[in-house]
Amino acid sequence: MAEENKTDQETPFGSLYPNIAWWTQSGRGWIELGRDEYRSSTVRVLDIGGLLWEGDDEYDSSGEAMAEADNFIRQWRIENGYATQ
Repeated sequence: MAEENKTDQETPFGSLYPNIAWWTQSGRGWIELGRDEYRSSTVRVLDIGGLLWEGDDEYDSSGEAMAEADNFIRQWRIENGYATQ
């Protein structure tokens, strides 16, 4: 039986990256993964106003890139009163 009442923080993705899950599900913004002709960074965090943060050009793994983005969002949440340390 599937658990349909799980919150995003209880899913495997939300367990690994709770701040990214919060960011995208709360409507605060989105993340972008991958390079394009305009940016060489692997991961970016954006909101309606534009780019807030971009990661490095290369990572040892996609998990490392996601963890860094999750950490940025955690810091943003603390600085903007959406979370405590």
